[in-house]
Amino acid sequence: MADESARDALQASRLERLAFPIGSSLTARILAVNLIPLLVLAGSLFFLDSYRRQLLDERFKLARIEAQITAEALAGATSARQEALLSQIGREQRMRLRMYDSAGTLIADSFDLDEPSFTFDDPVAEPFLEDMARWTDNALNFAVRAPSPPPYIEPEETQADNWPELARVRQQGLTQIELRRAPDNTPVINAAAPVGINGASLLTTRNATDITQAVRNARSSLMTIILLALVVSTILSLYLANTIIEPLRRLVRATSLVRLGREREVEVPRMDARADEIGLLARAVSDMTATLRHRIDAVEAFAADVAHEIKNPLASLRSATESLPKVDDPKLRSQLVDIAAHDVRRIDRLVSEISEASRIDAELSRAVFEAVELGQLFSNVVARKLERSENRSCTITIDITTTSDVVMGVPIRLERIAENLIDNAVSFSPEGGRINVTIARENDRVSATVCDEGPGIPEAEREKVFRRFHSHRPEGEEYGNHSGLGLAIGRTIAEAHDGTLSVVETTGDLCGACLALELPGA
Repeated sequence: MADESARDALQASRLERLAFPIGSSLTARILAVNLIPLLVLAGSLFFLDSYRRQLLDERFKLARIEAQITAEALAGATSARQEALLSQIGREQRMRLRMYDSAGTLIADSFDLDEPSFTFDDPVAEPFLEDMARWTDNALNFAVRAPSPPPYIEPEETQADNWPELARVRQQGLTQIELRRAPDNTPVINAAAPVGINGASLLTTRNATDITQAVRNARSSLMTIILLALVVSTILSLYLANTIIEPLRRLVRATSLVRLGREREVEVPRMDARADEIGLLARAVSDMTATLRHRIDAVEAFAADVAHEIKNPLASLRSATESLPKVDDPKLRSQLVDIAAHDVRRIDRLVSEISEASRIDAELSRAVFEAVELGQLFSNVVARKLERSENRSCTITIDITTTSDVVMGVPIRLERIAENLIDNAVSFSPEGGRINVTIARENDRVSATVCDEGPGIPEAEREKVFRRFHSHRPEGEEYGNHSGLGLAIGRTIAEAHDGTLSVVETTGDLCGACLALELPGA
């Protein structure tokens, strides 16, 4: 039992070390546990940068292919046909196409040949929501350390070498891609490709606003899901916290009042409708409080009974000792001395019985049960009484009707019950009477029944005899020879062993009292 308690304490200590700061409330812990996964989910917003880069890579490939296909179409066309192609492709693909000759001079611009197919949005003229979207874009880009492309600025001169991508094409003869950002921070993709073999070149410009919008849409959808999950998780967390914490607070308030000594004013909630651990705890606390009240009442009643029982022999002893100096008659003095001695013995017996009765509960709560043969235990008690001639010439027989009379318990305490039952039967039996002890087993219960030939116990007294200091004495027996604690102590020990001690109907040819001890079989 000690090892088990140590393991429980160690496990509780480990759980406390793994828990949140001990000073935090359960509400905060429940909210934190439910919100941490959402915060992790919110962190996935940063992975949208990977999504944006993937879209840009795909658009780079598309821009390269478009520029190369357009350059091949322009290479073999007449000047008029080139202008028609530039105008048509720019209009249909929403691009700006510019063609330069071998000297790097601009010879055709789709925006001059036709209406411009796109315009850059002016951030100043856009609504507040667009400003918020750009601010969010910038914040996330800063958080993920995303590189910022240079701004898109039209050169003042129209020469090809003013565009770095065109300058590289003219030098290397390979298609070049360049990324810039528009005034509203949307990506601008320039693709430069050589046209034919005469040194001409093509520059395509596309404002890929759809990439920014796709990233924003994905972010908005994810944030909407996170916010909804946050609201639902918060509501459920608060509901869960309320179903856990409010009952605990009620229990704390009730137990605090009990601790302050006002337990009679407190009704500890049992929460019978709850089948969870909180309900089990509430009922355990309620039962514990009821047991505490019962024990307090028992202690108070026991203290009152002790005072009453000791007061009577003390009063008699005081009267005898005060009268001794005033009495000259030797016979009367001898009677007073006998009374005083009798009262002293009675007080000594009461103190011994009271001391044992008061420590039984504490001792049994710490005791380790072991296997005990009930028949052998009663046989040992009877043998000792025969050796000491304490049976008043009564014949005590033991009838064991079972082969399995083993119970779990504290041998010395179970022996005390056996002694009390045998002593009770001997004291109430006539001189030379018969006492029968029967050990039997029924299902998983082992019983020891002690019957005598005494006057018996009236039905109205059958529960009273187990009360402390109550003694149903045979007629004519001298007062004070019984403390009234024997059977009370026996029942206390029996109940501590999950058993019972009660008065039962007599069986067989014995017509006196019949007391039965019943214990769980091992």
